[in-house]
Amino acid sequence: MFTTGTLAARIERAECSMLTELAAAAAERNPERVSVHPVGGGFAIYMGVGSPSNKLAGLGFGSPPTEAELEAAEHAFALRNAPLQAEVSSLADPSVLRTLSRRGYDLIGFENVLGLPLGRDAAETLHDSAIEITRAVRDDRASTRQWMDAVVTGFLHPDTYDGPPSHESIDRDAMERVLGDTFAAASFERYLARIDGVVAGGASLRLENGVAQLAGAATVPEARRKGVQTALLRYRLREAARRGCDIAAVTTQPGSRSTENVQRFGFAILYVRAIMVKPPPAASHPDV
Repeated sequence: MFTTGTLAARIERAECSMLTELAAAAAERNPERVSVHPVGGGFAIYMGVGSPSNKLAGLGFGSPPTEAELEAAEHAFALRNAPLQAEVSSLADPSVLRTLSRRGYDLIGFENVLGLPLGRDAAETLHDSAIEITRAVRDDRASTRQWMDAVVTGFLHPDTYDGPPSHESIDRDAMERVLGDTFAAASFERYLARIDGVVAGGASLRLENGVAQLAGAATVPEARRKGVQTALLRYRLREAARRGCDIAAVTTQPGSRSTENVQRFGFAILYVRAIMVKPPPAASHPDV
């Protein structure tokens, strides 16, 4: 599929909406650990030590970030002795990357944003799998705990792949904290995969302005190579198409098994995000 700046902007806006919703949920539990700063049409979000949601997203599709906006966001991260990670689309205004480079941000890697068009017939053509998929309902403690255990275990035991190493390193506590925040965010939906009644993996879905955001997908190590991710992907795409989404989007590490899996399913790389990081000053307050 052909990617336009308009489509990229839609996906980036959905990303910002997801992050700010997670931040609001986290602030309900612990307001002092959360920081949200508008920056040039995007947002700089801090949600606690080691959180993968600590980032600056959405730049380059609205007004250029001002020096004051960047300084405020950088100061908030520096107070917590945390690096500020900016994720910038290759379809964003190129001046953003020049501004970040001038301010001391270093390029440390890339991530892929892939997409798949969802037509009206997608809900009918994506057939069921022998793997059982069920919804992990927020009020059902047993299913939510199973979902948490499966996804965290899968993420902490990454599959082997022929590509650059991930720029992120996340421990179990941080992973459980950020996934716990999704349970307080109303727009997140969680799904469990079972093989012969045994939990094999889990995944998330979020719908935003016709964009189906596929996230939080992981398979426990002993269930890999059995079609778990394909079944979870198929189920979520059917659900998104049934509810009126016209595009599904997923973010993956270049060269990863996740990239291979979704490309086999028909996803194409829409654009890449450059990962630019500004380290905290050498002398700053402890991370909180």
